[in-house]
Amino acid sequence: MSTVTSFAALSANEPELAKLRAAAREFLSADRAEYGWRPAVDSWLGQWDEGFSARLGDAGFVGMIIPKRYGGQGLSHLHRYVVTEELLGQGAPVAAHWVADRQVAPGLLAYGNDEQRQRLLPRIAAGRYFSSIGMSEHTAGSDLAAVQTKATKTDGGWLLNGTKVWTSGAHLAHQVVVLARTSPPDPERRHAGFSQFIVPCDATGVRIEPIRLMNGEHHFNEVIFDDVLVPDADVLGEIGNGWHQVTSELSFERSGPERLLSTAPLIVAAIRVMSAGPCDDRTAEDVGDLLARLISLRQLSVWVARMLTSAGDAANQAALVKDLGTRFEQDSIEAITDLVDRVPMTPELSELLTTARLHKAVFTLRGGTNEVLRGVVARGMGLR
Repeated sequence: MSTVTSFAALSANEPELAKLRAAAREFLSADRAEYGWRPAVDSWLGQWDEGFSARLGDAGFVGMIIPKRYGGQGLSHLHRYVVTEELLGQGAPVAAHWVADRQVAPGLLAYGNDEQRQRLLPRIAAGRYFSSIGMSEHTAGSDLAAVQTKATKTDGGWLLNGTKVWTSGAHLAHQVVVLARTSPPDPERRHAGFSQFIVPCDATGVRIEPIRLMNGEHHFNEVIFDDVLVPDADVLGEIGNGWHQVTSELSFERSGPERLLSTAPLIVAAIRVMSAGPCDDRTAEDVGDLLARLISLRQLSVWVARMLTSAGDAANQAALVKDLGTRFEQDSIEAITDLVDRVPMTPELSELLTTARLHKAVFTLRGGTNEVLRGVVARGMGLR
């Protein structure tokens, strides 16, 4: 069982997507057999495998929405969605290229200049260029308007000073895309005066300190910028347009299958164990409830992908996907914990469940806390 059976419904009536899904499954099956990686919970955060990302890029499964003139496949968000489902459903080690492919590439296409696109997009599409995102700070988590990192104009560029936190993969990435304040705060316009900068992680003045999980895993970082000189060529988009740019990019981060499928390998492993023996009515009902929720949430996520494909504004819907999806991920861990009390615990299931429990609290925090996202949805509906 490579993924939840119903996932194929997206491509059932679209031959091109069906062919792409089959190709992705074939690639993953062969790659896993040859290189021996194992399915993992939260693979898009914690499974950093540069070799896998390069092989995936060589097979044409990275940079799918990047135009061919920049080295990509020139396809749609729906094409990327199909491949992403297969990657996450099998818990493949995708963390190295994930942020660059998911957020940075669309950001460059929407706001970057051609020099930046020519310089970065072909390497992203090849699965050989890795990025992190510098948004959150110690005093500015989901309230990004409270960001205090500053960029001050100087000859030929900008001097960057400040600290970012929870910066996933920065210790291994080539660059970090930083949101910084470039003009004084305006109490009447809290979201004005921000800009984005492309900063090499090995630039002079950049210091990266690890933030380790309780089991010693190292995904997150604190990144300190001390008079880092950022050339004008590495300003992303327009000075002062940073807030609009990051909120647009967050639609890609918040609405994707990773907001539903971080625990998919756990669910699949549990169902596989249950399928090997007798299943009582209560267990069948619990599994059915879990899959019904997943299928329903997936339909909303697919709808957002279709909106992004048609260049529509899906910020509110993306926030809703992230809220509902990450709560489902947390609930799925509790549901599987209850279910495994009734079936034999295999080593694979035990390992996946242990990791899921460790990561559980993070699901509803990263990408904006669910409480803040509900405010985004309420404003979008005109309720506040």
